[in-house]
Amino acid sequence: MSERKIYILHYWLKNTEGEVVDTSQGGEPMTFVDDSKKVIPGLLAAVQGRNAGDRLDVTVPPEMAYGAHDPALVNVVPRHVFDGVAEVKPGMKFQTNTGDTAQIVKVVEVKADDVLVDANHPLAGLTLYFELDLIEVRAATEEELKLY
Repeated sequence: MSERKIYILHYWLKNTEGEVVDTSQGGEPMTFVDDSKKVIPGLLAAVQGRNAGDRLDVTVPPEMAYGAHDPALVNVVPRHVFDGVAEVKPGMKFQTNTGDTAQIVKVVEVKADDVLVDANHPLAGLTLYFELDLIEVRAATEEELKLY
């Protein structure tokens, strides 16, 4: 088996117009090992076989990112579920606990008696455009394998 690698990089996530909507620049770089479940598969695939100093433009389709937007995760819930919240507005996010699963839902629409919520990841269904700057690529230490 080949040695597992660690990747340390800065990223710029861009929208379809090429405007940066998120970046690690000015903060901590993204760090992960080559089989991490903590990073989207499209980024893992993009850095395989790359070296420190490489700059990449990467297009990641939904199936290699956060998946397709699932209509089954968009639901109408009774307004009383939000009792204790002074004013429920579109864009608000709430954590739900159903069984063993904690889930974040976003309020899409508020009506008199009902609230439309969406539990999809905010980037589900979207093609993602990244610019990557690989800072370091090397063999991962035992400690890093546990962390990342």
